[in-house]
Parts: sequence; C-alpha cells; structure tokens
Amino acid sequence: MAKEETTVNVSVVPAVTPVSKGPDKGGFYWGTGRRKTSVARVRIRPGAGKLLINSKKLDDYFKITQDRNAVISPLAAAKVEKAFDVFVNVRGGGTTGQAGATMLGIARALKNYDMSLAQMLRDGGYLTRDPRMVERKKPGQSGARKRYQFSKR
Repeated sequence: MAKEETTVNVSVVPAVTPVSKGPDKGGFYWGTGRRKTSVARVRIRPGAGKLLINSKKLDDYFKITQDRNAVISPLAAAKVEKAFDVFVNVRGGGTTGQAGATMLGIARALKNYDMSLAQMLRDGGYLTRDPRMVERKKPGQSGARKRYQFSKR
C-alpha cells in the first residue's frame, strides 16, 4: 500500500510587537501595579527625578529602607533614577504591599515609555506580578490554618 502524503497548510502569523502608546495630554506615561490588596497608579514623564507617593516624598511615605529600595529598584535597573518625574497614587493593603505595587507600576510605566527597557526589567523580575494573596479563613477554625484547641475529654 502506498502512503498518501498530505500537506498541511499552516499559516504563519508574524510576531506582533506591542505598540507603545504615546504620552497622554499631560505628557505622562501610565503604569498600574498590584500586590496583595494594594493598587498603585503610576505616572511618569521625563524630568528632574522628583518622586511623589500620595503627594509625599518617598522618605516620608515609606519609613522602611527595604520598601524604599523596592520602589526605586526598577529605575535603578534601567539606570534612569534622575531622568523621570514619578507620581504615584497608591491605596489598600500595608506598606510592603504598597511598595510592591508601586514597583510594578513604575516598571510598567517605564516599559510603556520605551519598549527597549522591557527585557532589562523582565530580567530583573520587575514586570512580574506577585500572585501571592492572603489565604482565606476557614469555617470552624480561628484562622486560615490555626484550629481551635482539641479536647479529648
């Protein structure tokens, strides 16, 4: 028996490079960051390096050094700390969650500004959303994992 050769037409879809949006009317590039229950709306524009979070300076808003370093780390990775003015509105959660949300928002805004920075930010892990959330409380328990004390008698 002779095998029949079948040809399959596979349409090759060209790789589509994402088109970065231009700035809005104020010249800002936007990025949204989320972490735990915190949401940060970030606006950046070329400037002198001003960084305001909820209308406060970085050192006044985040008291913990680890949180301050997390916020500026995408700017440091892209080597543009003093090249952009950054304005952040952040709500919800605690300080560490807000710092993580702000970090992701800044990284996304930088990517919207210049797509060539995307690979550098991705390699540093700044464009990855941290999916960890608080585990819910279960019925019949005092918390998510903790149980009430068992009494044998």
